[in-house]
Amino acid sequence: MSTARPLISVDYEVFGKVQGVCFRMYTEGEAKKIGVVGWVKNTSKGTVTGQVQGPEDKVSSMKSWLSKVGSPSSRIDRTNFSNEKTISKLEYSNFSIRY
Repeated sequence: MSTARPLISVDYEVFGKVQGVCFRMYTEGEAKKIGVVGWVKNTSKGTVTGQVQGPEDKVSSMKSWLSKVGSPSSRIDRTNFSNEKTISKLEYSNFSIRY
């Protein structure tokens, strides 16, 4: 694995119709397809939150998916990204759904 590209970590929260629409399952699938690690979970206030880590270009693709695509029956109103930073190594070994 090349260490030339910087690794990025970013937190996200997705607002809209994002619970009860398989959003977490699709997020996990997309993350694995793109090749990023982290986690996703539903919040008590009806949003979906989590963290994504990986090479900058892959995190960028995931951010785009979380902002514009989502699961087929979801409706994303907005996605907030916060706490974006460069990290020296990945803090997770895969992407998981948290409960």
